[in-house]
Amino acid sequence: MFGADKGTPNPLDGKKLAIGIVQARFNEGITDALFNACHAELLALGVQEKNITHVKVPGALEVPVALQALAERDDFDALIALGCIIRGETYHFELVANESGSAVTRLALDYQVPIANAILTTENLEQAVARQEEKGRDAARVAIEMAHLLEDIG
Repeated sequence: MFGADKGTPNPLDGKKLAIGIVQARFNEGITDALFNACHAELLALGVQEKNITHVKVPGALEVPVALQALAERDDFDALIALGCIIRGETYHFELVANESGSAVTRLALDYQVPIANAILTTENLEQAVARQEEKGRDAARVAIEMAHLLEDIG
């Protein structure tokens, strides 16, 4: 069993992993904070700077296209999606949230690569600010843990 006490690797040891990060620029103050927290956590967990690829795209709907390009390279143990969608007065929030979320999930399944989805979907800016650092760190940990899990069961 993964993580059992039989000399199996620490599920949060990132030393030998290559991680790709795709960050949306829309709501950039939030997404920069997500990235900074995520990047710092990856480094703290042992991922080497040279093994982190960071790509920026215009918005959450463009994140899956860049994730797919990275997945097709087959150079990454895990990928991370960073973005922020804040509810407005129109249906656009639901469209962007639903389509970006389903595309990220579909890519993970199609390419069998773990993708930590940290595209925030919040009612307002205050909720986004309250979540930006925690979700950035969470995304790093999820990516590393899932990379090890898929390696172990694959």
